[in-house]
Amino acid sequence: MKKSLVIVPTYNELTNVRRLIPELLGRYPDLDILIVDDNSPDGTGDFVEEYGKSDPRVKIIRRAGKMGLGTAYVAGFRFMIENKYDIAIQMDADFSHDPKVINMFLEAIEKNDLVIGSRYIQGVNVINWPMKRLLLSYFANKYTKVITGLPIQDSTGGFKCMRRAVLESIDLNYIRSNGYAFQIEINFKAWKRGFKIREIPIVFTDRVQGTSKMSKKIVREAVLMVWKLRIRSLLGILK
Repeated sequence: MKKSLVIVPTYNELTNVRRLIPELLGRYPDLDILIVDDNSPDGTGDFVEEYGKSDPRVKIIRRAGKMGLGTAYVAGFRFMIENKYDIAIQMDADFSHDPKVINMFLEAIEKNDLVIGSRYIQGVNVINWPMKRLLLSYFANKYTKVITGLPIQDSTGGFKCMRRAVLESIDLNYIRSNGYAFQIEINFKAWKRGFKIREIPIVFTDRVQGTSKMSKKIVREAVLMVWKLRIRSLLGILK
C-alpha cells in the first residue's frame, strides 16, 4: 500500500474543515491529511491542531500569516518529501473538490505520475460559477495550451494527485507563483520532465462557505507565467 497524503491549504476555513477532515478519515483509512493554515483568524489552525492530538493521521503546518496558495502547497510538498510519502493529493477545503473522487485519483496514479481532475475534458463541468468567472477559467486554459503547448485541457485546476518523484524532480526553491499560475507551473515542469500525465473528469461545484481567493493579481500572474515558462524552456533554463 502506497503512503498517501492529502494536502489542504486553509485560510478561514473552520466550517469546512470541521466537515472535511472527518469525511476524509472515514472514507480513506489509509490516507493522512496535512492542513497548511495561514494563521486563520477564525480558529481553523487551533481546531486542526486539537484534532491531531486525538488522531495522528491529521497533521498541520501553521504559518505566520496569509502567504498564498502556491507557497502553502510548496510547504506541503516539502513535508511530503521529508516524511517519505509516495503520493500527494491536492485539494481545496471548501468541497468544490468532491472527496469521493479521491478513489479515482488513487486508481489512476497507479499507471501515471500526475493525475489532474479536469473540469473541461468532457465538456464544461462547473456548477454555480458566474458566467464571467467560467469564461475566464475556460479561456485561460485555452490560452495556456496555445502558448506553452501543454497537452492538458484543464491546466489551472487545483484537484490533483502526483507521485513523490514528480516533486523531487522540481526545484521547489524556484516555485514563486500562486493561484492559477502555480498549477500551470507544476504541470508544465512535470510534462517537460517526461512524466506521464492523465486527466480524469470531475465536476467542480463552487464553494458554499467562505469566499473565493481569486483576484486580478492572480489572473495577471498566470498571463505572464505561461510566457516565462515557454521562454525558460526554449532557453534550457527551466528549473
